[in-house]
Amino acid sequence: MKILIIQTAFIGDVILATSLVEGLLQRFPTAEIHFLLRQGNETLLTDHPYVHQVLVWQKKQHKYRSLWKLLGKIRHERYDLVVNCQRFGASGFLTAFSGARETLGFTKNPFSVFFSKKVAHHIGNGVHEVVRNHALIIHLVGESWAMPRLYPTTADVAKALELARGRRYICIAPTSVWFTKQWPEHKWRAFMQRVPENIHIFLLGSKGDAAVCAALCAAVGKAKATNLAGQCSFLESAALMQCAAMNYVNDSGPMHLASAMNAPVLAVFCSTVPAFGFGPLSANSRVVETTEALSCRPCGLHGYKACPKGHFACAESIAPEVLHLPETV
Repeated sequence: MKILIIQTAFIGDVILATSLVEGLLQRFPTAEIHFLLRQGNETLLTDHPYVHQVLVWQKKQHKYRSLWKLLGKIRHERYDLVVNCQRFGASGFLTAFSGARETLGFTKNPFSVFFSKKVAHHIGNGVHEVVRNHALIIHLVGESWAMPRLYPTTADVAKALELARGRRYICIAPTSVWFTKQWPEHKWRAFMQRVPENIHIFLLGSKGDAAVCAALCAAVGKAKATNLAGQCSFLESAALMQCAAMNYVNDSGPMHLASAMNAPVLAVFCSTVPAFGFGPLSANSRVVETTEALSCRPCGLHGYKACPKGHFACAESIAPEVLHLPETV
């Protein structure tokens, strides 16, 4: 059986969609599974033991030319099953005209009328995105959904061990693509100053986050914190997070990295809420959010580049003292 899973959204969305890989393998252990994602996210699945091929959509450059090439590739593969986690037209187009024997997707997709089976997709009712995705394959694999999972390579694990050097440490991913999903820099700084001296801090992020992470490192001293922004791959970061005493994140991609590694995690939710269905899944996980009754929260699913009200109370009202330190976790 040859299966294609499509998820061309953000890093976190791809990570959560790996639960479908795990779920389908439990029912079809000999299946050949391929995964289609956007350019930039492909290293999440580097040397994945159960994903035979990764298809990449150049979504930012040559968007439609790449889409046509992908359609040809998909039709050539002759898939038995295509599972589309996306709700937008481009992925629906690929699914509808894939030539697959069975096509699955959400009713919100404009091409869903051409799918073999489609299911409803509701955000805001407390159902996790992993469970929403599982609804696409429930008729094939049964009620039980699988955890998302990533597979760092031996080299990734070795890099994490090299960085750790036997120290007890925590990881902090202080940034987000969306400003209103990001706990403010001065709040992270105050929290980092509370971390005991015998616990090292690794700051994680992309190259674009390096300046923020560097400023945080400078505030507490380089002996206490290391700026790894832009220096670790997704899987190297995942391997490092797995052995951390705790991982401190926003409602963003690193939270889902922790879930996929079942790593301990504390997630700070600012403008968004866990009820949207994107909360942490690790066995040892906590959510911190404002205790104030704000009529403006949540202000959107993804957040904004600035607080629409100007006060950013959903973040500013969270005190650094409420983030549990490793000794109390």
